Amino acid sequence: MAMIQIGSIAMQLNRKAIKNLHISVLPPDGRVRISAPASMTDTAIRMAVISRIPWIRKQQSDFARQPRQSDREMVSGECHYLWGRRYRLNLVERKGRHELSVGGGKIHLYVNPGTSLDKKGLVLSEFYRDALKARIAELMAAWQQHIGVADVCWGVKKMKTKWGSCNADAKRIWLNLELAKKPPECLEFILVHELVHLLERRHNDRFKAHMDRFLPDWRERRTLLNQSPLANERWIY
Repeated sequence: MAMIQIGSIAMQLNRKAIKNLHISVLPPDGRVRISAPASMTDTAIRMAVISRIPWIRKQQSDFARQPRQSDREMVSGECHYLWGRRYRLNLVERKGRHELSVGGGKIHLYVNPGTSLDKKGLVLSEFYRDALKARIAELMAAWQQHIGVADVCWGVKKMKTKWGSCNADAKRIWLNLELAKKPPECLEFILVHELVHLLERRHNDRFKAHMDRFLPDWRERRTLLNQSPLANERWIY
């Protein structure tokens, strides 16, 4: 990994065994990552990136305007999101099993006295995981049949730079745990997006035609996802 500077923008450069150069502007703070063919010269990389500077700056500006979730201190009153709705945390310390429930505009978290911040976060994270898996299971069977794919393996995990990923050869899809915090339409968009990659691996016109056919409002859903509050964590890439 190397760093290059173009104007005021510092960028991470990774050389890989790929055919084309790719530029990514990553959440939550608009860091720029360049993946370039191993044989591509520094001059060619710089020329390609310079031509995309207006696009890069727009992406960074969009991230800067997005609302941020509050710092994760796991104390009563802070905001957390579930399916696109904002809830206030109600932390209750009492002896017994760790539990979590949702109601009255609040997420009620019941923990033992002295429970660590990490453990409180884990209880909430596992709640998100269970909620997300339940909804994915409901969507997956119907969408596999509708799109015309079968025997797709799927899972949920924390992902730092993607909302989802698809290994077409293994017919395996991963979905980002953070999707439990976003509106349900966003989860369905990402699910369909990854399933369509089983028909077309690249984001080309054929891929977009499939998306238009199966989910005509996918662009609006993508915008909704991109405008949703970002986690306040500083991700490392």
